[in-house]
Amino acid sequence: MKEGIYAHIETSKGLIVVSLEFEKTPGTVGNFISLAEGNMKNSHKEIGEPYYDGLAFHRVINDFMIQGGCPLGNGTGDPGYKFDDEFHDDLEHNDKGILSMANAGPGTNGSQFFITHLKTPWLDNKHTVFGKVVDGFSVLDLIEQGDKILKIKISRIGDKAEKFDSLGSFRDFNNQKDEREKKKKIEEQKLINEISKDFEITDSGLRYDLISKNDGPKAKTGDMVKVH
Repeated sequence: MKEGIYAHIETSKGLIVVSLEFEKTPGTVGNFISLAEGNMKNSHKEIGEPYYDGLAFHRVINDFMIQGGCPLGNGTGDPGYKFDDEFHDDLEHNDKGILSMANAGPGTNGSQFFITHLKTPWLDNKHTVFGKVVDGFSVLDLIEQGDKILKIKISRIGDKAEKFDSLGSFRDFNNQKDEREKKKKIEEQKLINEISKDFEITDSGLRYDLISKNDGPKAKTGDMVKVH
């Protein structure tokens, strides 16, 4: 195997090996590894007890994906916390065997994940890709709803992989939340300014652009008007 971090997912149908993108999505990978190794505090298992062991693939859709990691087994559970999406330009749902986070909308990642059966580009920038299957594609095809995750073993090859601090990386990612939100607001404001650079601005800050003028009657205070 090449240098990297791998998740060996032992299922009731066989072994699936996934390469984890710890350099491109350190927060998400850090969360996954910390849960898998029992190092993450959560609301369902004690510290030292591997989180994923014994959980089911509660949702399987043929020719789409398999989904697991829900502690309740019905798709509504989480580890007692949620964290932000961690998108990367190089990581897309562009192949079979893509490992990605399941969520209920932006910023609702927890412990649930899915692995694709095929390309699913409509999920890009909606779900965080953080790994890819490198072995066990035939097992991926065999997984049915209700099949179990027996155990997840994490292996590390190479200096970078050995030095990766999973729990620390997840905490760092969470601690940078305010910085990410601030950066996002600056980028959004920059885009607004660019789009509305020639717009009129009212005292309240409302921006508008008068596309055309009419010579019709002007509305008076108290008049009822229709606006399209």
